[in-house]
Amino acid sequence: MQYTAAMPSDIAAAVISNTPLSDDYNVLALAAPAIATAAIPGQFVMVKAATGHDPLLRRPFSVFEILNDTSGAVIGFSLLNKRIGPSTSLLYDARLGDRVSCLGPLGTAFTMVNAPSEAWMVAGGVGLAPFATLASALVKRGVTTTLFYGARRAEELFYVDWFRDLGVRLILATEDGSRGERGRVIAPLEQALMARAPEQPVTLYACGPEGMLAATANVAATFKRPCQVSVERTMGCGMGGCYSCVVPMRDAQGQRHHVRSCLAGPVLDADRIFWD
Repeated sequence: MQYTAAMPSDIAAAVISNTPLSDDYNVLALAAPAIATAAIPGQFVMVKAATGHDPLLRRPFSVFEILNDTSGAVIGFSLLNKRIGPSTSLLYDARLGDRVSCLGPLGTAFTMVNAPSEAWMVAGGVGLAPFATLASALVKRGVTTTLFYGARRAEELFYVDWFRDLGVRLILATEDGSRGERGRVIAPLEQALMARAPEQPVTLYACGPEGMLAATANVAATFKRPCQVSVERTMGCGMGGCYSCVVPMRDAQGQRHHVRSCLAGPVLDADRIFWD
């Protein structure tokens, strides 16, 4: 099912809440019903927490959750943030009532499958961000959904209970072995695909570090399974003007060309990307 993107809104959204998950991660809830109502799984927003010129540019964030009030009305959305620089530090420290400049929703969304096909989501670190909305939509459609979720250690596996309560099957992996399987999340993904009969349909969705995306794409190709990836690129504008987010891809004739991930993506077909 392909969605038609709505025109983006530019909103100075008030902070509804700021929930720390660890010393480096938080979930920031923003009052922006126009953006939240229009957003579809896989899209992103360009965000700037400061009103001055430092930092100068907005930064891209996947829409994490769609937020509703007690009556069910959409009131905003949340961002999953990792503090790694000036922009993300401002978002980590944001207080109730602060204003955050938000432009969105932007970009292409995931193409969701229908039952009886299953959906397997593969997330590494903050690559979890686009999968809360995707999982909610898939479960609502009656699609059996699995999350393969990897991190360095158990303390960096977030929202596990949230996904479980939604009805998503969880397969976890940590590099230090503190929770789930020891090692990278690609190993249990490959094992699960090996155990699955070719006639049992499954579509893969992945988001995380580029090395993980390349590995997921390779595994998907090996087992001849469709795979969509949400690529993580530095974006200066989010609307195609600066060409800072290009991705090398194959065209219909197999020739190499470049697309802007803010326009053609961030969701792209994994088998069309040059991963070298």
